[in-house]
Amino acid sequence: MAEDLLLAANTVAAIAVFILGLIVAWDAFWLSRQRIDIPHLGELDNGGFAWKSEGPQEVIRQWGNLASMAAMMALPWALLGASNTSYWYAIAWDALLSLHIISLLVPKRYAITRTNLFADGQRYDWNRLRLARRQPARRIMLLRKGWGIFGPLPLGGEQNDLSKARSRIDLVFDSEVEWEQNLPRASEQE
Repeated sequence: MAEDLLLAANTVAAIAVFILGLIVAWDAFWLSRQRIDIPHLGELDNGGFAWKSEGPQEVIRQWGNLASMAAMMALPWALLGASNTSYWYAIAWDALLSLHIISLLVPKRYAITRTNLFADGQRYDWNRLRLARRQPARRIMLLRKGWGIFGPLPLGGEQNDLSKARSRIDLVFDSEVEWEQNLPRASEQE
């Protein structure tokens, strides 16, 4: 009776690989929109700021995700024999995770405006974010409200860009300070 309720190992593997494929495609779609959402870097007309990161800065930003991806790539191989699953699913799984790792390391564009943060090709409303109490040295750590341990949203980039971004973030979260009064405009920088 209980065996009838369980799915075959290959069926479960196929479902897992399919879901991972959807996640990789979803992330690739949003990353492809970075230049559309953030066409210009530097000071923005609305007082915002946009910057980009490079590959090494993304390694610093994503080190936790990279370590978990390595574990996720190794784990299926240990379970193949015990579950009698085809090794082709493990190969497909590792190939998709490899693509996802590449997408994690691709240089990113970020932007901060009074109302939104743009990161990883997505737009985040400031009301859904907060600054982490403990900040790492070489990145800015924001947390998505309500996500618990799955909520970190680190921002990467050169230290100078991160300093400018952090000053904008502090203004966003400081309700006592007017955004427009304290920020340089793009026209003032030229």
